Amino acid sequence: MTRMRYTASFLGESDRERVHEASLRILAETGVRFHGKRALPLLADAGAQVDAAAGIARIPRPVVEAALATAPRSFRLGARNPAHDYALPSPVTRYAIDGTAAFTIDFDTGERRYGTRRDTEQALRVFQAADMGVMAWVPVTASDAPAGTRALHEFVAMVRASSRHGQHELHTREQVPYLAAALAVAGGGADAVRERHPWSLIYCPVAPLVHDGPMLDAYLDLGTLDLPVMIMPMPVAGTTGPAGLFANVALANAEALSAIVVYQLAHPGRPVIYSSATGTMDFRSGAFLGGTPEMGIMSAALVTMGRFYGLPATSAGCTSDAPEPGPEAVIEKLVTMLPPASAGADIVVGLGEIQGDQALVLEQVLVDNELAHYVERLVEGVGEPADPDFVAEIAGVGPGGNFLASRVTGRAARSREFLAPTLIGRHGYEAWRDLGSPSMYGRAREKVREILAGPFVDPLPDAVEAELVRILAAADAELG
Repeated sequence: MTRMRYTASFLGESDRERVHEASLRILAETGVRFHGKRALPLLADAGAQVDAAAGIARIPRPVVEAALATAPRSFRLGARNPAHDYALPSPVTRYAIDGTAAFTIDFDTGERRYGTRRDTEQALRVFQAADMGVMAWVPVTASDAPAGTRALHEFVAMVRASSRHGQHELHTREQVPYLAAALAVAGGGADAVRERHPWSLIYCPVAPLVHDGPMLDAYLDLGTLDLPVMIMPMPVAGTTGPAGLFANVALANAEALSAIVVYQLAHPGRPVIYSSATGTMDFRSGAFLGGTPEMGIMSAALVTMGRFYGLPATSAGCTSDAPEPGPEAVIEKLVTMLPPASAGADIVVGLGEIQGDQALVLEQVLVDNELAHYVERLVEGVGEPADPDFVAEIAGVGPGGNFLASRVTGRAARSREFLAPTLIGRHGYEAWRDLGSPSMYGRAREKVREILAGPFVDPLPDAVEAELVRILAAADAELG
């Protein structure tokens, strides 16, 4: 059945042009500061006005336009298990688990503590069961890994625990050879990694208008593996970005364009994903807020800008500032999921975390997956009638009748026309009471227990595991 898809416009056509033109002015007149060794020479050679002492490049319109022309319009995010490959752009919105929270809410004790590599393993085992998920992030920072190699340990933990497409970060150029070796071992060789793109990189400019030198240099080095880069500017309206939403969108767009320029100058045709993770300031306390309607609006507006440039477009969403799982988290997650999904985001990043993306909750992964189904059903819209001669069917039932015996009703009961949730119960009060008054979070906890007690999905071969251990040990000896 075809559906009359629900869409929402968060930036009109003229508004997109205004954002674009404002961003070009910011890049050409204010400029962007690039730390590191590789970006400024590339920009100078391309025609940007570079102040080497200040580290600032003013990037003219033709340089931006040339970079947008070489950025691929479509490509496939591969996966360790090819059944999970995901083509970009996508006709539907799918989801990624949120990443690098400082804390986890211990599943057994309820204690809020720093995250570990084991937490990443457990969370990604749960995420494997989330059918709306397509991309794994490292959900918590590995506080139990050496600081100098922490990103490597986190990346490898993700590779082990998830056979979906994986995306993480790297911090220094010295880490690059070890990551390249690890990905080649797990991905069947460097050529296979280049061809299939089973892993990619997340890159966040430092708002406002700054690029981290060691990280950017490392990512440019990894261009030899053709690792896709998701570019995710994160200006916070009121602190690292202007308080007005339109102005903050223009700043985020300028930061995204500046990164696209550098990656395309270094390796024309390298896959890039246009993304964002904006937030707002609590004007009473100065705290960061990510679970607000304004965040959802900016996410949708920036998805719209990604589509304006013809690029794969994703965003943060499904975010919450709630201190604990529950109604507040559900409300905030829905209000930050629906806008980017209705704007056509390929992927929304945010499953599984609360407290401003700083606390992982295992059962929240499955609750958020349920919410994603609700959002998808809303976006799918009304659809064509199940019976093209529905007027005749209505006439056959007639005034005062019912449709229980209708063949269309029988088909509809087994179709996707009506959402059938898995965690949200639809029992009458007495039946719900007799079942022990179950809740959505309670059902999710039961499912998490089942997953963690079950077998590991798509484990790596023992020989690959052993080689990854050896690579990490060598990295620890040199860098840890």
